[in-house]
Amino acid sequence: MQEITATELAKKLNDGESLHIIDVREDEEVAQGKIPGATHIPLGELPDRLDQLSKEKQYYMVCRSGGRSGRASAFLEAEGYHVINMEGGMLDWEDEVEV
Repeated sequence: MQEITATELAKKLNDGESLHIIDVREDEEVAQGKIPGATHIPLGELPDRLDQLSKEKQYYMVCRSGGRSGRASAFLEAEGYHVINMEGGMLDWEDEVEV
């Protein structure tokens, strides 16, 4: 599984790269703030929402600490999607958030 640090992901965003970020945390966690532009799909809903994703795109997976996004990444990889897990999750995110 490919991984990226929160700092590396923030640099890509700040450099103006167009990224597809999926936040797999629960509603109450996301309400405290998420990476700007990230799509919220709770981990438990991911299998039922695959029709919203494209196998032609690369997705960056995010959660609170990296565990759930790691599971989401493994699941999506097995389904044929291109994913990169943000290690350390939002606990390591020091850039701006949107609420």
